[in-house]
Amino acid sequence: MIERLPYLMMLILLMSCTDIEKKTPQSTKPNIVLIVADDLGWADLGFTGSDLFETPNIDQLAKEGMYFSNFYSASPVCSPTRASILTGKYPARLKMTTHYENSEDYWRNKGRDMTEYNTRLVQPKTVGNLPQSEITIAEYLKEQGYFTAHIGKWHLGNFEHYPENQGFDVNVGGTAWGAPDTYWYPWTGNNFQKQIRYIPGLVLGADSGAYLPDRLTDKALEVIEQKKADPFFLHLNFHIPHTPMEGKQQLVDYFSKKIKPGMKDTNPVYAAMIKTMDENVGRMLTGLEQAGITSNTIVMFLSDNGGRVGEFQQWETVANNAPLRSGKGSLYEGGIRVPLIIKWPGKINAGSVSDVPLITNDLFPTIAGMVSGQAADTDGLSMMPLLQEPSGDLGREEIFWHYPHYYTTTTPASAVRRGKWKLIQYFEGDQVELYDLEQDLGEEKDVSKDFPEVAAELKQSLEAWLKGVEAQLPEVNPKYDPKAGN
Repeated sequence: MIERLPYLMMLILLMSCTDIEKKTPQSTKPNIVLIVADDLGWADLGFTGSDLFETPNIDQLAKEGMYFSNFYSASPVCSPTRASILTGKYPARLKMTTHYENSEDYWRNKGRDMTEYNTRLVQPKTVGNLPQSEITIAEYLKEQGYFTAHIGKWHLGNFEHYPENQGFDVNVGGTAWGAPDTYWYPWTGNNFQKQIRYIPGLVLGADSGAYLPDRLTDKALEVIEQKKADPFFLHLNFHIPHTPMEGKQQLVDYFSKKIKPGMKDTNPVYAAMIKTMDENVGRMLTGLEQAGITSNTIVMFLSDNGGRVGEFQQWETVANNAPLRSGKGSLYEGGIRVPLIIKWPGKINAGSVSDVPLITNDLFPTIAGMVSGQAADTDGLSMMPLLQEPSGDLGREEIFWHYPHYYTTTTPASAVRRGKWKLIQYFEGDQVELYDLEQDLGEEKDVSKDFPEVAAELKQSLEAWLKGVEAQLPEVNPKYDPKAGN
């Protein structure tokens, strides 16, 4: 018996080591899943008040994490906001203030010139490619030992500036274009240069009948399964509910029957697209659970700008951003206020809410703080203090926007928010509007004449910021004819 003791002790020791390995976390650093919706409005979720849309999975995410009710996109359109997420910088500083490259070459390729449209102002030249000199959140995280994957919409430049050249180990779906011609396979079409659109990472001929958001989620789940033992950053960008208006017919029929007179939201196709997006968010959360890494994964969900309003095809409007005014393209709240949810098990109290004004620039330094304890040097601020104290003070007085372009919902404008006050400056005629967001969330009453000192102070601050970031401004159009139409 005595001779067997060393053998038994060795066996017990080996069994103990095996048990310890099973209980050891697969990674000491948190995984990060950043989910970005396209053109999803602030009020387009079940828990934010929609009377038609069904988003049980996103609603549950909010119950398990923190909801940021005063969160803003850095731009009222997609590409500039996405650039701000990746770099933590204001689009005005990057010279990426609209969703395409506004230059002589761009318009020349379209057979036009920059002054062809009969508008009072000529939009400034802009950058269409996210400069490779910019340090992206993916590049930062790679230095921290992370595997990085981009899935879905990119819209930040040509192939030389695709995700794989901006710090991502994997790119599925990231191209120069903003949306496919159709969400149904094969997802191809021609751009104005007659170049074929395609989906990197998805093999043609293997997805007959597939709906693009579902396939992108499939690929995201593959990353989770393959990299669950390593710290990973998964940047999942849904194209929906951006146009084209295409939803699964079964869901379209379901929501068509659900619509009743007097409802705020009345577009069944838009509802179907949001439902599918929510189902795929649910699939992602289930995938994390099945991989056994939910407790060590940070999940963020947001939109790139407000919902699109106005006519589209047979629809009177795509989205209804009420109680907010206007929508995509506008610097009114409906164009820039978007939902943000962050779930971080053990770090964020479930069901908490922060009303502190924030912007997409803040995501980079926040993520940097989550993984290294140090915020990156950006235009944004780390939100880390708010994760423990939702009503805390980040020490920032103002948030700025610059959109010197024409859109269906606006003329060239810039804006600033300080506390309850928000000022919008329009470059046509140098007009300003001032709103008290605490009393007038819908921005129905311009109070610039009632509070001229506040308006003047905010305008001065906005102009100083524009100068500081070297923002490009619109110029007078020498070909403008006030008697002619646009």
